[in-house]
Amino acid sequence: MPKKEFFSLPENIHYLNCATMSPLPKVVDEAGIKGLLRKSQPYELIQEHFFDTAETVRKRFAQLINCSNYKQIAIMPSVSYGMATVVKNILKKGIPNHKTKVVLVGEEFPSDVYAWGELTTEVPKVSIETIQAPDELENRGEIWNKVLIESLNSEALAVCISPTHWADGTRFHLEKIREKCAENNILFIIDATQHLGAYPFDIQKIKPDFLVAATYKWLLGPYGTTLAFFGKYFDDGFPLEQTWIGRKNSQDFKNLINYQSEYQEGAFRYNMGEFSNFINLPMVEKALDLLIDWQPEEIQNYAKNLGKPYIERLRKAGYWIEKEDFRAAHLFGIRLPENIQIETIQKALSDQKVFVSYRGKAIRLSINVWNDETDMEIFTQILENLSKE
Repeated sequence: MPKKEFFSLPENIHYLNCATMSPLPKVVDEAGIKGLLRKSQPYELIQEHFFDTAETVRKRFAQLINCSNYKQIAIMPSVSYGMATVVKNILKKGIPNHKTKVVLVGEEFPSDVYAWGELTTEVPKVSIETIQAPDELENRGEIWNKVLIESLNSEALAVCISPTHWADGTRFHLEKIREKCAENNILFIIDATQHLGAYPFDIQKIKPDFLVAATYKWLLGPYGTTLAFFGKYFDDGFPLEQTWIGRKNSQDFKNLINYQSEYQEGAFRYNMGEFSNFINLPMVEKALDLLIDWQPEEIQNYAKNLGKPYIERLRKAGYWIEKEDFRAAHLFGIRLPENIQIETIQKALSDQKVFVSYRGKAIRLSINVWNDETDMEIFTQILENLSKE
């Protein structure tokens, strides 16, 4: 499964930080360069080119998440754009009187939080209920999941969740959350940016109302493009922008001045303006082709098998890592023994060109297919040595 040859990482770089940003596969690089140069010959662009790559990308993403209808997929610039679209539709459609809260988890990524603040400002009867992680480490993920699921009662309007928590890799059990959402008519909103591409996902099984993922992390694509799935709640809904290209018959350039009140079919209305991006979209297409070929389930298994012996060594050295049932294999937090300062670890890892992230007092380690035993061995030895000092 290791795919290091698909990337351009130098041998002396140990990049365990895909959760911040992935390196681009070589074929994705090439597609971007080709797309950049395409703008130098604009006379070769025809109106079909504004739509054809986008359609392919939507189909590939639908395939990746097992969505039977690619027309439910939209192309956006960011997760925050998607969340703002969700909130706009909730406000436009109206909120039942008995719905009084939106449920979030503690220390969620800001893009998944700020839009809900706009909703609660517009509708003061609705408040945000934040389910914080337990203070104790023993059974932390299990307890966090339990409290979250218990909070999903009939008063909940929506729950917004990242299946793999961006800061520490805690895994939330989506099927159990889905059951509570169905029981209590709760909108199920998922930010899968730290999940899709490295973990299998089945729309048919999880059935979210909205799912979004930026492409520049585990989807191995460029910065500035995000893909989203819109469920039935959003049929005939309200786009964030009023774009010309989202309207009916926009493919017919000669008749664009015949303004249309109707939108194109499905989630097309939710596409951002200039979604046809001739640099980014060919890159996204190539990245999705790789992931479909490699299979997220296999990537998750690779990360699990690669990380397992080193996790055992780190635990023996006094570091805390969540139990396997409640964390992802591709992204997880490592909490330090009391005698070690985070700054000491930062310097030691930096000196050896080991790249990870730091969130609070923990290390965030993220493993992907370019990583191998050498990366993990160097990282683990540094932490083991520091624990003995």
